[in-house]
Amino acid sequence: MPIELTQRQKRQLRAVAQRLDAHTHIGRKGLTETFIAGVAELLAAHELIKIRFEEFKDRKDELSAEVALRTDSVYVVRVGHVAVFYRPQPDPAKRKVKLD
Repeated sequence: MPIELTQRQKRQLRAVAQRLDAHTHIGRKGLTETFIAGVAELLAAHELIKIRFEEFKDRKDELSAEVALRTDSVYVVRVGHVAVFYRPQPDPAKRKVKLD
């Protein structure tokens, strides 16, 4: 089920993400199954993550959309070589990022 966010919620996520460091990076191997599984684990643990592009910098938007699709997350924003992704916890009581 795709996650729908309002512009206000996306602004909130961007504000929270500013204070985060990149959790992982896309290197020369690209989007391997292992990488996608790792991103899914990070999303389960943190809900909001940053991914830095070390390679494939000319395909950032395309690869970010693919990461979001394959991890069932939302591609929030990309600033420079860093993309932000969000996937809420299924249990509202365990959510770390509170949205209006």
